[in-house]
Formats: sequence, structure tokens, C-alpha cells
Amino acid sequence: MDIWLHNTLTGKKEKFVPGDPGRVTMYVCGPTVYNYAHIGNARPAVVFDVLARVLRRHYTLVYARNITDVDDKIIKAAAEAGIETTAITRKFTDIYRTDMAALGVDAPDLEPRATDHIPTIITMIERLLDQGHAYEADGHVLFDVTSFGAYGRLSRRDREEMIAGARVEVAPYKKDPADFVLWKPSDGTQPGWDSPWGRGRPGWHIECSAMIEAHLGETIDIHGGGHDLIFPHHENEIAQGTCVHDGALYARYWVHNGFLNVESEKMSKSLGNVRLVHDLLAEAPGEAIRLALLRGHYRQPLDWTAEGLEQSRKTLDRLYGVLRDLKDVPGLADPRTAPVPDAFWAALADDLNTPRALAELHDLARHARQCLNDGEDAAILRQAKADLLAAGALLGLLQADPETWFHQAGAVGIDPVEIEALVAAREEARRIRDFAEADRIRDALAEKGIVLEDGSGGTVWRVAGQTL
Repeated sequence: MDIWLHNTLTGKKEKFVPGDPGRVTMYVCGPTVYNYAHIGNARPAVVFDVLARVLRRHYTLVYARNITDVDDKIIKAAAEAGIETTAITRKFTDIYRTDMAALGVDAPDLEPRATDHIPTIITMIERLLDQGHAYEADGHVLFDVTSFGAYGRLSRRDREEMIAGARVEVAPYKKDPADFVLWKPSDGTQPGWDSPWGRGRPGWHIECSAMIEAHLGETIDIHGGGHDLIFPHHENEIAQGTCVHDGALYARYWVHNGFLNVESEKMSKSLGNVRLVHDLLAEAPGEAIRLALLRGHYRQPLDWTAEGLEQSRKTLDRLYGVLRDLKDVPGLADPRTAPVPDAFWAALADDLNTPRALAELHDLARHARQCLNDGEDAAILRQAKADLLAAGALLGLLQADPETWFHQAGAVGIDPVEIEALVAAREEARRIRDFAEADRIRDALAEKGIVLEDGSGGTVWRVAGQTL
């Protein structure tokens, strides 16, 4: 079945046709590592993780997500902390990787760092200068946007909008207000590298083009990122990346996820509503955060709410409840490679329609539950379980053991081993008909936020607030 993606460059949904089906290339702009990632930063990581999973079902994918480890924000954060920039970037790179892994985001195939590509960046700038697409001014090297006639095509902005746009610095040494920096000077307190234009550091935009060229080639299949990167970052990437390769196509498909708000307001420090992934992971399982990010279509704005996160957790409780009841049904294959039902695949192949895919996932869970209730034979139960797990795996969900999911007792500060011992003691008390002791144990656990549920197969426990 064909995969369709909305291409920001054309404004249309198009059938995905890679340049080389044997080596599909995707580059996604990664973090600038100077602070903890907020939930808005996590959205593209999760969205493009799902896209990578979809693509890998049909192609050999080379997925690169970069690390920006030289930037003015990093320099400022290091100066305020009184430490080297490398200490800041190492710390927050490790935290970013850990936080994204907790959301079920697979590591990309390649994770290039900007500072490892300074020679490539310098060479690329030299080529742009030789071709007449860049110029030196006041210790800087700048790209001449008037040399690229298609400038503005991606963002569909006119010149006035581009000049007034976010993060466009108007400086007296520019020939044109929209010209952007390829290389800037560094003083003695700032990180810098020797270059033909003096000691300095690269501009933000040239870093990505250099890393793409170094690892993926002149033309890539998919370039992704958040909607906020369309202008000026991706607009500038197209300009320099096309010109330096004598007009070669830079990327076949441009894919962007929508903005994320918090409780219907723009997320900002001034409003005090920035939600850090690191903090959210102390409040909810990573899978619940991931599901909350996938509930809306990736191209649409997403409103992050506490209620939505809680609803996502309850949804997973119900899905894991079905899997727990299927625990004695043997699996058929690795869920990451097993076939998925056609209707579920069709949803994701249609421009990553995760809301529709989640509806199909619920249908698969209901079907599995009905098969259990109807006492279907082993073969039908195995297939129902396999379909549910395979569909979940394509979304990066249902990755935990069901018992582990329901035994997330860290939030209530009780060792699961202790809970199991108390459950066993209660069962022994019930066996000898000491119902007063059985009730006492049950009440003691309830006070600590642990709910017991008795059934024909014995007693199971869960953290209060988890709904089966």
C-alpha cells in the first residue's frame, strides 16, 4: 500500500516516491542542547519516530536527527552557569536521549553533532563564496538571498514578511535585510574555530546543510521538523543547500508538525506554563505522554492538557487490561515486524493519520476482548493478540509487560515486592477465613493508593486511578 505525505513545499498530499527505494533518507532537526526538552520539543521526536517505523516496514531507512551543540543560547547558558559550553551540551544531550527513550522514541540511525562538522561547514561556505552566493562583511560571511530566485517558496512569505519575520537579524553590514549568517566571529570567551575569515563559529542554518551533505548526500527524501522551523531555518537551508550543489534538489518532501499549546495558551516562560518532559515523566508513564502527543493529527495544532494526559493513561490502562487477560495466549511473531491489519495500516499510510489509527487500535482491542468473552479457539485468540500488539508497536505503544504497566507503584512509594507479599498474606488470611485480617490488609494497601481486585484467577493489584 502506498504511503502518502503532505509536502509543505507544494502544499499538497503526495504519494511518497523515494529517489532510491533501497536507501530512503530522512533528516529531522534535533535539539539545541542547552536546557531540558519541553513537551513541544518532544512532539517532532515522537511524530517522526512513528514515520520512521512506518517507512521501515517497506524500505531500508537511514534516519538522521542532529544535535546542535554550538549556538548563542548554549554560550549564554554556559556563561550564566560559569562552566564550559561542552559541559552544558554533554549534560543536556544525555538528558534528551534519556527523556526521548522514556517516550518510546527509538534512537536515530545517525545523530551528527554540529561541532564534529566544522571542516565540512567551512568547505561549504567557501564553495558558496566562490559561486557568488555569499559575501564577507564586518567579520561575517553571509548568504545573499537575492542570488536564489526561489527564496521564500517554502514559507510562502513575501519580502516584507521575511524581513520582519522571527529571528531575522537586520544588521548594517548586510546587503539585504533578509541575508543570513553563514559564519560569525568569536571573541576570546566564545567557542570558535580557525577559518579563512578568522576565528569564529558557524551560523545555525549552515550546520544542518553540512551534516546532510556529509551523511545523506546532496538530495534527501524527507526533511522534517516543527512548523516553527519553516521560516527562517528551513527556508535558509533550501537556499544554501540548493545553491552549493548547483541547483540540485535539496529535499523531495518537507514534513512539518504543528504547534503545541498548553491548556489553550501559547507555551512560554513569561506565562510560566512550560512543561518539561523531564518533569512530566515524574507524573505519568512515558507511553501515556507519547499517546497524548499522538491523539491529534501531526499537522494540526495540539493543545496539551493535564486532562488529556490523564485520559491517555486511562486509555492505556484499558488496552493493557485486554493484554493482561490474554497473557496465557502465546504470541505469533515479533510485533515490530509482524503484519498489521489493513485498516490500521491504511490510517498511518494516509499522512500519518494517528487519530484514525488509534480508533482502529481500539477496535482491535474490542475484538480481542470479544474473542475472549466468546471463548474463541486458540488460533483466533493468538491472531487477535498479534494484531493488537503489532498495531501498538507501529505507534510505539503497548511496549511494556501488562503486569509491569499495572504495577507502576513508584508514585506511591511502595516496593512491588512488598505489595506482592501483602497480597499473598491477605489470600492466606482469606483461606483460613480470617476475614478481619484480610480486610485490614486490603484497607492498609488502599490507604497507600493500591487497589486490589479479586477474580476467578486470583487477586490482582493496581495503583489507584488506573482503570481496567
